[in-house]
Amino acid sequence: MSRIGKLPITVPKGVTVTVDDKNQVVVKGPKGTLSQQVNPDITLSQDEGVLTLNRPSDSKPHKALHGLYRTLVNNMVVGVTEGFSKTLLLVGTGYRAQVEGKKLTLNVGYSHPIIFEAPADTEFETPNATTVVVKGINKQVVGALAADIRATRPPEPYLGKGVKYDNERIRRKEGKTGS
Repeated sequence: MSRIGKLPITVPKGVTVTVDDKNQVVVKGPKGTLSQQVNPDITLSQDEGVLTLNRPSDSKPHKALHGLYRTLVNNMVVGVTEGFSKTLLLVGTGYRAQVEGKKLTLNVGYSHPIIFEAPADTEFETPNATTVVVKGINKQVVGALAADIRATRPPEPYLGKGVKYDNERIRRKEGKTGS
């Protein structure tokens, strides 16, 4: 069995998981609703708050799909109960972020501000002018949006300026040496 795929998914109270005849999984919880199409080879069984995924054989593609869909369904359950967040730090003189409604405005050293629009079920927070928190229920959307924000000004290795993840370490390089 797959080490990830064989793990059961505990469904907390207040969360409903429905699987239709075409293997479309819909997870509803206090924070929202998520859906995912699961490969027809993978079967889902639900029993008293525990969801398990099974595969038909031990072939390599089935093993890969087993772990993949178990992780995707588990992320949906975690997303509708707790949600996901990514924290980004703006490092540089004059770098700042500002949230106005569903829009994030970044000033990161360009001649113009960069504006991001938050997709559905996603929001931005700025605890201070140099910190951006992306929150949402879909892990894939939160991660992709945080990567897009980081790509506006990736951190550079000489001074460390740029937009970086909260837990990211920048390998610093030594500058030019005099003769």
